[in-house]
Amino acid sequence: MQVSRRTLIVGLAALPLAACTAGVEVGSELDEGGFGNPTANNILVQSGQLPYVIDLAERFALDVPTTVTFDFNSTYLDGPARAILLRQADWIGQFPEAMFRVYGHTDAVGSAAANRRLGMRRARTVVAFLIRNGVPRNRLQAVVSEGETQPLIQTTERERQNRRTVTEVSGFWQQSPTIINGQYGQVIQREFIESATQRPIVD
Repeated sequence: MQVSRRTLIVGLAALPLAACTAGVEVGSELDEGGFGNPTANNILVQSGQLPYVIDLAERFALDVPTTVTFDFNSTYLDGPARAILLRQADWIGQFPEAMFRVYGHTDAVGSAAANRRLGMRRARTVVAFLIRNGVPRNRLQAVVSEGETQPLIQTTERERQNRRTVTEVSGFWQQSPTIINGQYGQVIQREFIESATQRPIVD
């Protein structure tokens, strides 16, 4: 999936929310997608992280599918979805310095509140699958529900492409891009040798 630089800057700048309660993130009533983004963006720029975050996010989107889709009103991961998430887990394992965020989406059928809850359940399902397949929980900064607010296909009818989760690079572990700059040998090691190791599939 091709992601624009502007979309990455806006999407990757948001800091993770600290907790979720009853399927609704703390502060979600205040944060409609823009609250805190300027400050977060400034931190990334001033620390020198933003270009590295953008570059790594673009590479992730080119190397593996970032999106899985769902049946209507479902959080079940079918075979194609699990195959995509296994590729994501392998990629994430090769870049231990990167942090990730999972966004849940729905189509427009049903109430906005119900769709926000469904989007959160989908995101949590993906996070749980990634964790069972080797991704440490602390590498997944947050799960976010966009509900029905960001459709790929503009329709009020059932639409599978809108019923999805999206996994994105969101920042760097230890808040430093230098871990990438100084360790190219390790990058080669993990990409061309360690990545050849087969991992067991955990459903």
